[in-house]
Amino acid sequence: MEFYITTPIYYVNDKPHIGHAYTTIVADTIARWRAAQGEAVTFSTGVDENSQKTVDAARKNNEEIHAYIDRMAETWSSTWAKLGISNTDFIRTTEERHVEIVKDIWGRIEAAGDLYKGMYEGLYCKGHEAFIKESDLVDGLCPEHKTEPELVKEENYFFRLSEYQQRLMEFYETHQEFVVPANRYREVMSFVEDGLEDVSFSREGKEWGIPVPNDPHQAIYVWADALVNYISMVGIEGWENHPADVHTVGKDILRFHAVIWPAMLMSAGLPLPGQIAANGFLTVGGTKMSKSLGNGVDPLDLAARYGIDAMRYFLLREVQYGEDGDYSETKMKDRYNSDLANGLGNFAARVLTVAEKLPLAIVAPAPEFTGAIKAMRAAVHEKLTQFRFSDALGAVWAAIAFGDRYVNEEKIWELEEGPARTAAMSNLIALLEAVARELVPFMPETARKIGAAIAHDGDAVTIKKPEILFPRMK
Repeated sequence: MEFYITTPIYYVNDKPHIGHAYTTIVADTIARWRAAQGEAVTFSTGVDENSQKTVDAARKNNEEIHAYIDRMAETWSSTWAKLGISNTDFIRTTEERHVEIVKDIWGRIEAAGDLYKGMYEGLYCKGHEAFIKESDLVDGLCPEHKTEPELVKEENYFFRLSEYQQRLMEFYETHQEFVVPANRYREVMSFVEDGLEDVSFSREGKEWGIPVPNDPHQAIYVWADALVNYISMVGIEGWENHPADVHTVGKDILRFHAVIWPAMLMSAGLPLPGQIAANGFLTVGGTKMSKSLGNGVDPLDLAARYGIDAMRYFLLREVQYGEDGDYSETKMKDRYNSDLANGLGNFAARVLTVAEKLPLAIVAPAPEFTGAIKAMRAAVHEKLTQFRFSDALGAVWAAIAFGDRYVNEEKIWELEEGPARTAAMSNLIALLEAVARELVPFMPETARKIGAAIAHDGDAVTIKKPEILFPRMK
């Protein structure tokens, strides 16, 4: 089987913060989970370079624009590599493979009669790279970016989004898993039910961006260009044979992905993606992390202090997927010490320390352990299918707690070599290995370390205890 998952492509006007890392780690977790089931995974991410934000940022840095985007694309690509993200492709929207596909899709939509020229007047938010309604403003400012939108009046090409309202509604009603979680699905349904207006698909006289075919005075609007990256990754034929199974996005770009994107694909005569999975915002002190506000936390700094897997664990466990979550150093340290140092790390150390001391023959685990392992595996599978990462990890930690209770009840450190010790350690080794297998999508390096500590040779097991998995933080 094949599986295709994407992250959004990120603006290059600044470096990544942990809000971006969260969305990317979510996609990476699903990609690793699918790969562990034997599926051939295509996992794409990349950068959006064709926005006015890019031009403004290059000027602010006194850099030539091509030099700026090359430098920033490398920053984003190397960040994901340093964090161990398993993406199979990384796209830049200035690449020729993307430009050609964008022109192809534009031509298909134009041939369908869904593009026309007209005058547009509206409020444009540079932070969103989108037009917003006056009713959305708070004290005259964009509520997210805290900036006053620009009043724009210009000639644009428009996409007949309004023509697709009924088709979209029918599609949503027959594909209720198209947007997850369920509260985001209801949000999209409500938005479309209220009525759709045609949307601007080009900007006039822009010096940067992909020119409209046969009209070089217009540049294709950044979102009409950016969404097509998912096809550019695999080509038109590749998308026709296997469109993306999952687009992971932040809730702020949900409408683009769940409304405009499927309408574009309908117009172009191409299949729709399987699901749009939308996470909430990651905040600091109750304020959304944003490049515009400059309050981002660098994921490389966080990983350097706590470790990559600890950061992954915090983001996936602390935040209920689809809801907003709040980061603080206190929360991070508390999770690290309680769940990782005192939880998983302590359990692994207790088991492996005792098992390392004497030769160990393995027998089949007791029924209660077999049952606990099966229950954990089933729960993780069910919760990951539903994008409930925190609950999936909760099922793994419930199995760890079960093992800890057994260690205490059996007092394994007091057992002498013999049948009782063999049975007890067989139970615990089986549980620890099962925990490591289930942690592969969430905490791949930790899972590898635990797996490497236990070497099987027939019924015999040799233990080489790793260094402390999670040294306690003061």
